[in-house]
Amino acid sequence: MIDSKSDKNKVFFVTGAAGFIGYHLSKSLLEKGCKVIGLDNLNDYYDVSLKKTRLENLSIFESFEFIKGDISEKETVMGIFSKYRPHTVINLAAQAGVRYSLENPDAYIQSNLVGFYNVLEGCRNFPVEHLLYASSSSVYGTNKKVPFEETDMVDNPISLYAATKKSNELMANTYSHLYKIPSTGLRFFTVYGPLGRPDMAYFKFVDSYFSNREIQVFNNGDFNNDLYRDFTYIDDIIQGIELLIEKPPVDEKNTLHKVFNIGNNNPEKLMHFIEILERCLSNSLNREVVFKKSFEPIKPGDVPATYASIDLLQKNIKFKPDTSIENGLQKFTNWYCDYYNLK
Repeated sequence: MIDSKSDKNKVFFVTGAAGFIGYHLSKSLLEKGCKVIGLDNLNDYYDVSLKKTRLENLSIFESFEFIKGDISEKETVMGIFSKYRPHTVINLAAQAGVRYSLENPDAYIQSNLVGFYNVLEGCRNFPVEHLLYASSSSVYGTNKKVPFEETDMVDNPISLYAATKKSNELMANTYSHLYKIPSTGLRFFTVYGPLGRPDMAYFKFVDSYFSNREIQVFNNGDFNNDLYRDFTYIDDIIQGIELLIEKPPVDEKNTLHKVFNIGNNNPEKLMHFIEILERCLSNSLNREVVFKKSFEPIKPGDVPATYASIDLLQKNIKFKPDTSIENGLQKFTNWYCDYYNLK
């Protein structure tokens, strides 16, 4: 785990620092006394005011420095590496969203491919102790074998977003081999929690309730038990990242690159998840909440199931996410009602 005594003089470069995971990671590092350089372009893919709130929360730390810019701008990225000489880089900047990649593929190429290439070039020209980067459970595509293991074939992505994340893993592996950059890919599984992303289902469901709209339940509501997700609470994600920061890959079989699943290892059926969310929101509001629902077919690019094997994670850092969906969603609905002043 990050130790403020040994790490307070190290510089952590976090891309996507105003994003959901980037914010929570930056905040945790700053609370431990570390110096964090945050980069974000503050794009309007979702409500920018949430990103600004996150940055306001980070700005209270003297050891936080924010730079507004895009990782696809090579001059910006290289300037940060040259000026701050970061010890550790955590690349969390990316154009997110599976369905949006059908509408705006250019954004994914620029951020997820060109941007990640620029980060790799920064690590090559200004050597770092460890590069960690966000991959995604979406790389598993429609794999039938569950739980998903890091050794499974991931050669059939079904969305451009997934293809860019698989490409990131290949690019990192190549740079690690050629330039001896210790790097770790993080395959996140459906991350949720306070100050989360409004484009995620759990957030959209609560938004819809307060707007008196039906929630869209895809794959016709999971009645055949074939739609489920491995929901992972944000605090578990951050703890896993921080433990992995301290364990850069060693040179095994001529590679310095590893990939890990970070998931809850306890997938929930969609309708059960919705029932828990209704119950948690009812607790937050002190009144019964039942969502209006419309049932629709699964959307192009969506995968029917995600289920993480975390054996490799446990073996390497002795860590297993343990926040139950009930506790995690209760924390989210409590935050939501407080943040939007809804009672």
